[in-house]
Amino acid sequence: MIKFLDLHKINDRFRKEMDEATARVLDSGWYLLGGEVERFERDFAAYCGVKHCIGVANGLDALNLIIKAYGFGPGDEIIAPANTYIASILAISENGATPVLVEPEWNTRLIDADLVEAAITPRTKAIMVVHLYGRAVAMEKIRDIAKRHGLKIIEDAAQAHGAMYMGRRCGNLGDAGGFSFYPGKNLGCLGDGGAVTTNDDALAAKIRAIRNYGSDRKYHHIYKGTNSRLDEIQAAWLAVKLPRLDADNAQRRAIAERYVREIANPLIELPKIPGDPQEHVWHIFAVTCPERDRLQEYLTANGIQTIIHYPTPPHRQDAYAELAHLRFPITERMHNEIISIPISPVMEDMEVEKVVEAMNAFR
Repeated sequence: MIKFLDLHKINDRFRKEMDEATARVLDSGWYLLGGEVERFERDFAAYCGVKHCIGVANGLDALNLIIKAYGFGPGDEIIAPANTYIASILAISENGATPVLVEPEWNTRLIDADLVEAAITPRTKAIMVVHLYGRAVAMEKIRDIAKRHGLKIIEDAAQAHGAMYMGRRCGNLGDAGGFSFYPGKNLGCLGDGGAVTTNDDALAAKIRAIRNYGSDRKYHHIYKGTNSRLDEIQAAWLAVKLPRLDADNAQRRAIAERYVREIANPLIELPKIPGDPQEHVWHIFAVTCPERDRLQEYLTANGIQTIIHYPTPPHRQDAYAELAHLRFPITERMHNEIISIPISPVMEDMEVEKVVEAMNAFR
């Protein structure tokens, strides 16, 4: 079986350095908000080209804390794409704000900027863009709309570590960005982890306090905070893996380009490669097929593991029954037809060949 993502093989490349990092943390006797977190925050901020990186417990918390720190809540609306993973929407509703969903563009799978302005009301406070599957959202129209209406731009960059748009990395394309370091991400730890990136000094200081019980110093609490801290050992491992991220993304691009060049099956629609390859880091290579379920069964039978990202859109989830009356035909078609095939920096040429051959032989 060709694994969808071989996490053991990905992380085994760093075994020696990760063992050393683990020993360093154990020897330090300091396991939360210490030197390792500070080091990773500094390194990841520099990598993204921002002033601040704040390590938090996971990607959902990263988005949640951005919204909380801005003070958005009941009565406020935040625009988001209808076809995102549910975490984007959960972060909005957890703060009591209302998600206002907008259709994506079919070709990019990303929020349709031409539809955003029509969704704005006097209650709108922010636009959340999601760099889905690792592709950076084209930001010119979004920035123009946000500026004219006085809105914040929140980036859900959970799948887009290292992706760039017009020379700037995701996490540095809006007012604040939320990252996930879930193990399967392009930059993943060995558990849960996340981060907020921003150039806003005041926002960064507030999120640093809120993530740690609302405390700016020990036993002094200036906000009603929460506990959402990236731990020392995850930060140490992430710092080990960060220098390899660009090379890993380049390998993903090479596989994606080969898929697009070599897979030619009229039953399968492939994603588009952007004009600037740096805009996509191919966290996921998602194709569409009207006979998605049969394609998945066929690939499984041929030794190729696949995943469906995602079978049910947020507005069709039981948790959001209040949105069930909404109709998003583009989103619903995507969720009915999308299937993700293996792509990772440790795939071998023979594995890529086998995937290509199987995709082309599907009837």
